[in-house]
Amino acid sequence: MRKPYKKISYKDRQAIEQMFEKGATPKELAAATGVHIATIYRELQRGDKEGKYSAELAQREIFK
Repeated sequence: MRKPYKKISYKDRQAIEQMFEKGATPKELAAATGVHIATIYRELQRGDKEGKYSAELAQREIFK
């Protein structure tokens, strides 16, 4: 059975940023936020700022 679609909230993005800074893998980030691993990879691209993930940047990018 497929998981239902889930949007990433700003709170999720902040958690991703904190976990990513500590070295969490995309698989761990997906499990912690309850989204598919492909969603995490897209999210990391969206919030990429010189090799670091920025929750604020990612949040701004979705409203462009």
